[in-house]
Amino acid sequence: MTRALGTAQMEHTTTVVIGSGLSGLAVASELSRQGVESIVVDQLELFGVEPVARKAELAEPGSLAERGEILRVLRHYASSHSLDVRTQAKATELSIDPEKPQQWVIRTSEGVLLAENVVLTRCAQSQLRRFLASLGISIGKDVVNALHALGLYLVGVGDALLPSTKDILRQAKNVSQAISTQSQLRQNALA
Repeated sequence: MTRALGTAQMEHTTTVVIGSGLSGLAVASELSRQGVESIVVDQLELFGVEPVARKAELAEPGSLAERGEILRVLRHYASSHSLDVRTQAKATELSIDPEKPQQWVIRTSEGVLLAENVVLTRCAQSQLRRFLASLGISIGKDVVNALHALGLYLVGVGDALLPSTKDILRQAKNVSQAISTQSQLRQNALA
């Protein structure tokens, strides 16, 4: 759905997934299975700094081959199920809509997206903390629940080590279920 806000055309979706790699496609696939619409765009550079390169220290032998095979399957799933994956659209800015605090504004190289939820798939914890501070948000000990209350979810995010493939798939499923539940609660509240 699109709408005009000021002079810009804005497209609305339930969830924007930032990151079109394994984590992003896993989340989009799980959201699709839950019946939640999403748009996948490429990575976000917070504060003009590209996401940190993480060490691919994988505990299991064959993990890289397994990861590659799962990524191939997810790409096929995305294609065959017409998931909205925009690999040419790079997220350039992420902010909360000042008119609707429960809505995110995601500026991309191809336009502006509005969403109730955002999933970040590659961001150092230090970048995330600076980003939240720039929004005036201070988060105490229960970071995950505070982020979820804002509609912000993390999959495969960490400072140095790359999560295992199994961890990413588990996180994608958990995040998708949480977003699906939140979406159903919002719909019920509007009914």
